[in-house]
Amino acid sequence: MPEIPLSVLDLVPISSGSDAAEAVRNTVDLARRAEEFGYHRYWFAEHHLNAGVAGASPPVLIALVAGATRTIRLGSAGVQLAHRTPLAVVEEFGLIEALHPGRLDLGLGRSGKQLVREYAAAAAHPTAPTQAANGLLIPPKPDFSGLARSARLGVTFALLQQPGAESPDYGEQVDDILALLGGTYRAADGEAAHAVPGEGARPQVWILGSSGGQSAAVAGRNSLRFAANYHVSPSGVLEAVAAYRQAFRPSAALPRPYVAVSADVVVAEDDATARELASGYGPWVRSIRKAEGAIPFPTPAEAAAHEWTDEDRALVADRVGTQFAGSPATVAARLRQLQEATGADEIVVTTITHAHADRVRSYELLGGHWNR
Repeated sequence: MPEIPLSVLDLVPISSGSDAAEAVRNTVDLARRAEEFGYHRYWFAEHHLNAGVAGASPPVLIALVAGATRTIRLGSAGVQLAHRTPLAVVEEFGLIEALHPGRLDLGLGRSGKQLVREYAAAAAHPTAPTQAANGLLIPPKPDFSGLARSARLGVTFALLQQPGAESPDYGEQVDDILALLGGTYRAADGEAAHAVPGEGARPQVWILGSSGGQSAAVAGRNSLRFAANYHVSPSGVLEAVAAYRQAFRPSAALPRPYVAVSADVVVAEDDATARELASGYGPWVRSIRKAEGAIPFPTPAEAAAHEWTDEDRALVADRVGTQFAGSPATVAARLRQLQEATGADEIVVTTITHAHADRVRSYELLGGHWNR
């Protein structure tokens, strides 16, 4: 394995003209191929009410892919805790580990109302574009105020949570998950609870974060691995990894901080072809940022026909400007720049193209170049 391993983040994208069934079949195929190409982990994101994304349940997807692969680590990136209970999370991953021990990563992320305040804070404190010391682009924070006020977001909260339920404190949820896994859970009255399956399971527990806020602090104080989202929030990646390292408390299980950083990537035989394959990314990100839900990923022709406003271009500029599209050598150089700027121990790449074959080929080309 190379000094800096490469891993995969899969959203289970649905392409225009396709459906969820084909997207899931493509995911199983891609996971098999990623294992062949030498990728270290295969992670699944969790998204809901998106016409262009079928990744609604990481545990279900992990179970499906675990039976079709042999060695690649499988995990969530992440389980959205705002509408989940610690017991449900521990039991689900305990069930999977019962048949696939030693391969699971339990990535935990804030979501829903746990993130709304962060969106509002970002809008209230805009930033200017900067560069890391080695020239990596750190774009300004986008204005998420429209997303935070979205009626669609309210519908999502209502459907994911029981009536009248409130999102628990994220840090307390993580504490409960660790206690249930370790067999040390006690209720407020001192009563013990034991999760079977789940107690004694040993997934690698990760915290996902997009800023230097609560997620970085929770990961650090619990001596957990941390995944910083350059592909989602490139403006906050340096802040996030710095806050995590500052908060980190060494343990016997993890004596030093461990950071993975994600990037959105499309690789083809040459730069021009890669840029064409990646052209649907802008309209796709726009649909998310406008709180419409991710659209089915467009073809290059459909992307070329999209009519842009200045407002919409500004809305997606940070994501489009930090997508790495090019030949294997071009993208590898950009990824090494990201690794050097963040000090990442691991790089996680997420790739979406309209055609499944182009997506598989992208991972094949990058893996072959990186692992040489």
